[in-house]
Amino acid sequence: MKTHKDYFNFELVKKDINTNARAGVFKTPHGIIKTPVFMPVGTNSAVKMLTMDQVLNTNAQIILNNSYHMYLRAGCELIKKAGGLHQWQNWHKPILTDSGGFQIFSLSKLRKITEEGVYFSDPKNGSKHFISPEISMQIQEDLGADIIMAFDECAPYPCDYTHAKDAMERTHRWLKRCFEAHKNPRQALFPIVQGAFFEDLRKEAANIVSSFDAAGYAIGGVSVGEPVEIKNKIVEYTAPLLPDDKPRYLMGVGTPIDLINGVKYGVDMFDCVLATRNARHGTFFTYSGNKIIKNKEFEEDFTPLDKNCNCYTCQNHTRAYIRHLYRTGEATAATLLSIHNIHFLVNLMEKIRKSIIEGNFKEYSEKLLSDF
Repeated sequence: MKTHKDYFNFELVKKDINTNARAGVFKTPHGIIKTPVFMPVGTNSAVKMLTMDQVLNTNAQIILNNSYHMYLRAGCELIKKAGGLHQWQNWHKPILTDSGGFQIFSLSKLRKITEEGVYFSDPKNGSKHFISPEISMQIQEDLGADIIMAFDECAPYPCDYTHAKDAMERTHRWLKRCFEAHKNPRQALFPIVQGAFFEDLRKEAANIVSSFDAAGYAIGGVSVGEPVEIKNKIVEYTAPLLPDDKPRYLMGVGTPIDLINGVKYGVDMFDCVLATRNARHGTFFTYSGNKIIKNKEFEEDFTPLDKNCNCYTCQNHTRAYIRHLYRTGEATAATLLSIHNIHFLVNLMEKIRKSIIEGNFKEYSEKLLSDF
């Protein structure tokens, strides 16, 4: 009988001698992923404002879809009939689906957590639903992503120790049920480390999830409203506790500074909606910090968004032109800024990976952080 080890393999190419940064290669059924890697988010089976060709042209290696949203609309059965997410959205590189746990638990007034699973109401139409670890596994199997996530309980920030411990322990009981229900070896099931912002809970959680034979492991429960200093402290503490020979995925984190620090702490995979959300609100990334396109300083600026970027937007359009589009309400502005922001983060990770392999990550990352 085949297992995930027949379809997934992670090889460490180089470890930085001064930090916990790593460069690796992660083999999946839909292709090789060179890590560290940033994954654009296609919540509703589309990266907002972009076609799949445009996403492909940012050099993205893998995208994330949200199983909670896919379950509600268009429905797992329809997507399964279409041949799974790869055929449904015409993306033939790797795909990761999250379990929907974070989205469900963010519906604080519309859900009830029980040991069996979670009862919740669709905030758009009020329809009633129930998802358990077993149902989450079936949903994600129907969707057909390469990497699927365990169903977990994400504690809020702030929360007391008892709440954090209870959520962590339920996550571990659910994790056992997820592995028992998970049947498809062509899908890698990643456990998630919870424990809120308590180091002893994070250590306990890392030990328990690491005992499961998985193709990779995730750190969840950060970027939930906590100060950046607390987030960094928890990620820096937690990442090295996870197996050294498997990819480590930090969920929902994706500013340029977060990516640099995350790699430094030993993280390999990242995702975040911020690249496209920022774009829709007129913010774009540069190697000298974030800029806002509507500002008057760009009215007669005929340079690209970033002089060091070779994305489609920067190769073909100026700040002045994109500012004009944005101020006149043209949707193309958000498209061009989204192309740039995603490419910027993808390319940033490529440059960071190169610095790790060449042995100068510490110096390069310090310069990047200073410039940002």
